[in-house]
Amino acid sequence: MKIDIFKPAQIGSLQLKNRLSMAPMTRARNVDGIPNENNALYYAQRASAGLIITEGTAISDTAKGVLYIPGLYTPEQVEGWKKVTKAVHKKGSTIFTQLWHVGRVSHTSNQPNGIAPVGPSDIQAKNTFAWGYDENGVEGFVPASKPKALLGTEVKQIVNDFVKAAQNAIEAGFDGIEIHGANGYLIEQFLNPFVNNRSDEYGGSIENRSRFLLEIVDATIDAIGKHKVGVRLTPYGGLGDLPHYEEIEATYQYLASELAKREVVYIHLMDQQSKGSHALPEGFLERFRSWYKGTIILAGSMTREKSEQLINAGTIDIAGFGELFISNPDLVERLENNWPLTPPNRDLYYGLGTHGYTDWETYQEPAFV
Repeated sequence: MKIDIFKPAQIGSLQLKNRLSMAPMTRARNVDGIPNENNALYYAQRASAGLIITEGTAISDTAKGVLYIPGLYTPEQVEGWKKVTKAVHKKGSTIFTQLWHVGRVSHTSNQPNGIAPVGPSDIQAKNTFAWGYDENGVEGFVPASKPKALLGTEVKQIVNDFVKAAQNAIEAGFDGIEIHGANGYLIEQFLNPFVNNRSDEYGGSIENRSRFLLEIVDATIDAIGKHKVGVRLTPYGGLGDLPHYEEIEATYQYLASELAKREVVYIHLMDQQSKGSHALPEGFLERFRSWYKGTIILAGSMTREKSEQLINAGTIDIAGFGELFISNPDLVERLENNWPLTPPNRDLYYGLGTHGYTDWETYQEPAFV
């Protein structure tokens, strides 16, 4: 029987009004890092999605690589996010927040007191940019700074930061959290042997390089429950100056197996070809499905047709849409009715204010006389 992706569905522990998800997207709209009424309106406008995953949300004041992003490490931020979750729940949607630490993909101007960002090693990311201030105090893209290698005790502290942010998320009314293990940020830096040259328990073998992610997963599950913890991964990605390595497939097979044992609520995969990086190899999704029987979300250049094909084939369970949700707050309705889509405008993706944020129009069918 063909699955209707627009109908309600019980997917694992998630009760969703459809199988479409709004993917996490940085919008940089919070000058003080505290969510407000504009954020609440933005997400509520897009709450026809069965699942909303928020923009990357900083777990600490050292986790950031972009100006004006929200966090989840102060009481004021928790109170701000309550406005968002309340607005989305009022529209009948489910909302997770993506917890984020960018690691070395940062700049000293993003860090408290101008300290160096951190990473698994002190290897600097080449041709990689943060959004911060240059030496003249001018805002814009700036080259990622040379990082400081984390001590083992500091790694444990970041695990604790993820836990505290996850607890704050539940207090703020989120239905769950997504651990950002993708797109060249800190967790994926640990996974990559060209960046992670550690000789301690977090470096060397696949098991050791995966330890940081799995410790975060275990600790957040202990804190808020396995049905509220999802993980985002980008196998074969190259963002953040992460070279490919021989053990990519074996690494993600190992992670699929370990995350299946932990019964996380979902794994969210992204095909980075949509970001100008490497595409997932032919057949990888099918192999990943053979390793992981839980809920899989896929994002990256999704269309209605591709979503229906992959979901009906059993390869994925939820289709994630990113940029199209920016310019089409009613994207679900547009896809369901085959209405035309408003193309996104990349010049309006980031920056303060509401233009290009909450002022996109919904579709109006032409009136026939």
